[in-house]
Amino acid sequence: MYNIPYFKANNYEDVIVFMQANPFVTLCGVDIDNKPIATHIPVMFDFRDDKMFLQGHIMRKQNHTTAFENNYNVLAIFSTTPAYVSASNYVVKNIGSTINYQAVHANGIIKFMGNNFLYDLLTKLTNKFENNPNSPSLVHKMDEKYVSDNMKAIAGIEIEITDIQHVFKLSQNRDEESRNNIIEYLQNKEDVNAKAVAKAMSMFFDK
Repeated sequence: MYNIPYFKANNYEDVIVFMQANPFVTLCGVDIDNKPIATHIPVMFDFRDDKMFLQGHIMRKQNHTTAFENNYNVLAIFSTTPAYVSASNYVVKNIGSTINYQAVHANGIIKFMGNNFLYDLLTKLTNKFENNPNSPSLVHKMDEKYVSDNMKAIAGIEIEITDIQHVFKLSQNRDEESRNNIIEYLQNKEDVNAKAVAKAMSMFFDK
């Protein structure tokens, strides 16, 4: 990870908030031949005994599943879409342009869980993302056999987080006038990702 002291959050709580706001992670590991593997899953958070746990599910009989079964060390990457920042917005303009972005790397130990955990997890995940107590797609409104049959194809996992690193690269190394120019430049673009980075910058420097 690009680890520069000034490209950091204002406090640790901001890192956790960012992770929870972006729960669709890239989950990475290494297979038995020491080749990198990755998959992409939504996760839930559980905090207990002063530790953070990520909870999710993955398809069985996949290369990532086999890798995680043989090597319990994993990396969950939380991120948002980046935005290009033209140096034409800087006070000093004849220097290199850049990309602004936010990312968190959470290292941990993965554990495969049983069916009770998996059913509870699927219920929580669906409730969270449906965000509608009347939705017909909630787990308890599904046919029991349908749920049971589909659960056979997936495995519930829990990851105990052992280390968190992050980079919030939001033009902290630029002067105030340049930052204001960058925010205005990104806000005025049609690109929704640029607007999102502008919002992140505004929130960061308002604190």
